[in-house]
Amino acid sequence: MPADPMLFPPPQNGKQASRLIVWWIGFFAFLNVYSMQAVLPLVMDDFQASPVQAGLTVGATILAVALVSPFMGMLSDAFGRKLIICSSMLALTLPTALIPLVSSLNALIALRFLQGLAIPGIVVVLIAYISEEFQANGVARMTATYVGGTVMGGFFGRFITGHAGHLLGWRGAFVTLALLNLLGALLVLWRLPPSRSFVPNRNFSAGLNTLWRHMHHKRLMAACAVGFCVLFSLVGTFTYVNLHLASAPFFLSSAGLANVFSVYLVGVLVTPLVGPYIVRLGFLRALLGALSLSTAGLLLTLWPALPAVIIGLTVCSTGVFICQSATISAIAQNIEEGRSLATGLYYMSYYVGGAAGTLVAGLAFEAWGWSGAVFSIALMQALAGAIAVLVWRPSAQGVG
Repeated sequence: MPADPMLFPPPQNGKQASRLIVWWIGFFAFLNVYSMQAVLPLVMDDFQASPVQAGLTVGATILAVALVSPFMGMLSDAFGRKLIICSSMLALTLPTALIPLVSSLNALIALRFLQGLAIPGIVVVLIAYISEEFQANGVARMTATYVGGTVMGGFFGRFITGHAGHLLGWRGAFVTLALLNLLGALLVLWRLPPSRSFVPNRNFSAGLNTLWRHMHHKRLMAACAVGFCVLFSLVGTFTYVNLHLASAPFFLSSAGLANVFSVYLVGVLVTPLVGPYIVRLGFLRALLGALSLSTAGLLLTLWPALPAVIIGLTVCSTGVFICQSATISAIAQNIEEGRSLATGLYYMSYYVGGAAGTLVAGLAFEAWGWSGAVFSIALMQALAGAIAVLVWRPSAQGVG
């Protein structure tokens, strides 16, 4: 039966409709990635886990994303963008629905890993879709729209699990996420426009040759290294700040931790607005400014007062989101061949950095508390800036 046009009116503006569905895809993909963070203290209590062991429930998802990302780019080059995006969103629903049934921490980590295997088919392929379907001057704006959706998805993933976990336990929270995943998959299947500019490439040997050239592309490899440092910072910060705020002198509940993640909403507002300015400033200057902003916010979280921590997290996360938008835009506008594969390489490095953040920042947290975690994260942000300065020269067309 066709949809009632009064309930579901057709879009009046194709460009606005495209921007909206790109935003929704980012939202539903990232609804799951960091959802465990807000209920991490509950998981620790349930399984009597250490901070690093509990952090693996976050890191396993991120590591899976990293491992699959390059290959998902090659798969989408062969079979098409919309097919892979929609199939991946449906595949994400199953492990999410099984998470509430686990009886051990290892089983939980395994299912979180399976969640991560589905996510590259969404995030990696969507960037290739954007690069192909929109004109060059619209790529940065559309990418910023996508990043805004991921930010809101990351916020609501934590917000929903935190509040649902407070009312229903962390298991009940994941039942809610499973239902939302199914809704998102059906929405995207219905509303995502088919590719118009996609040309299939099922020559995998040619894909391997493109991979080899990408691996020797200095500016692309520098972008991958920056991505590693950027997600190391974000995941390390927002995983272990929960344990910091759940202990003295703050003693926040899971619902209170969920409310802290409202700082993400600033990123939702700021990131789409800075898209045009990233191009005007140049990717290098935009990145360095955003890194400086993020580090300043991170250092502010050391002040043992809740308002200072919240302001610091707001500034830190907003800077990270701008870094992400600048780096993705640089790749989209400066890679002419194998865009999906280039994006896959970037996301592999990006998410390996996130997985490393759960381990390294976790070990620093266990050894020296929150100040140790902050120091390890600040060092990684400084490394990102140094890499960008050395390789992203202002004279490089489209990069500086």
